[in-house]
Amino acid sequence: MGNSGSAVKVCTDHQGGINWLSLSPDGQRLLTGSEDGTARLWSTADSQCRGHFQGHESYITFCHLENEAAFTCSADHTIRKWDVMTGQCLAIYRGHTSIVNRILVAKDYLFSGSYDRTARCWSVDKEKQIQEFRGHRNCVLTLAHYSSRDVLEEEEEEEEEEEKVSRDLLVTGSTDCTVKVWWVSSGRCYQTLLGHTGAVLCLILDAPNRELFSGSTDYTIRTWNIVTGEQLKVFKEHQGSVICLELVNRHLYSGSADRTVKCWLVDTGERIQTYKAHKHSVSTLKYHAGILFTGSGDACARAFNSKSGVLQKIFRGHKFIINCIQIHNELLYTASHDGTLRIWDIRGICKRNKRRLKKERSVQGRSSQKGSLSRLFNNKVGCMVQQENGE
Repeated sequence: MGNSGSAVKVCTDHQGGINWLSLSPDGQRLLTGSEDGTARLWSTADSQCRGHFQGHESYITFCHLENEAAFTCSADHTIRKWDVMTGQCLAIYRGHTSIVNRILVAKDYLFSGSYDRTARCWSVDKEKQIQEFRGHRNCVLTLAHYSSRDVLEEEEEEEEEEEKVSRDLLVTGSTDCTVKVWWVSSGRCYQTLLGHTGAVLCLILDAPNRELFSGSTDYTIRTWNIVTGEQLKVFKEHQGSVICLELVNRHLYSGSADRTVKCWLVDTGERIQTYKAHKHSVSTLKYHAGILFTGSGDACARAFNSKSGVLQKIFRGHKFIINCIQIHNELLYTASHDGTLRIWDIRGICKRNKRRLKKERSVQGRSSQKGSLSRLFNNKVGCMVQQENGE
């Protein structure tokens, strides 16, 4: 395992810590939201700052980037929409009475979660609030969205006529230890998922398989059937809060305050790998091409072979916690509370991993071929014995 040396580029434009980093769907731009109350737009082609969004009256907690619009939420209780080409503020969404800590854009909806114990739904194209979701006893930390069309059969749908028009559902995780599922059209709570004994910090949804995963300060991950609300499994091996989750090919990766990431087989609940070497909490993670990238409170990013768990590289240079990572065109982007965005070349790691995967497939192919020949040989021997015995 070699050290990474230095980053390809270090962007120091922000005057405060970077709390979130978002990549546009087309991969052409990145958006950073900062403690300095501003957001910045970056080109992935040349890593230059292409926009500076100013207007929030307090720090930005989270941001989301579409191809043509950017969204930021803030401790000033508002959400803003920005034009990525001009930097102009297109809309201000007002209504929350405390820090807005998370936003989610889906279809024509903008969802938000706040310390005021509510989640809200807004029209993306207007400043108008469409719905308020009230019922949590403490702040809403994390959000997910899906449509009942993705998970329900027609005969299972028993919602009101109003809800049949719009079958969108919002999932909220709260520090009150619960997960709630809401009908977007009516604001009615469809399910309350009970089981966690600590704050719910992260959610990840697998709608095609009707599953929801939640990570908590109670050190567990829980799997839920999002149709029935039934708790399916509890993953219990972490020794600290579960901070982040990633789901890839029915493998669930969980980053924790216990300084490890664990990989679980979703279908069996078996823990098949533990990724160590972090010296502080694992704050963020991202899977890419057979490699697991992590960001930690120890100010380092790391790359692990996702299958073997072997640490392949450490990316050093940040001064404080890495809050978010993104990957595009074999470049790793790390955003930190030290106020910098660092860009790292990961082509070498990716190439080595591709060669390793190719070699493994080749070995598996030869092994499979040997097994087939062996079975063929044994079958022939069996037939000969049967013939000799007159069977």
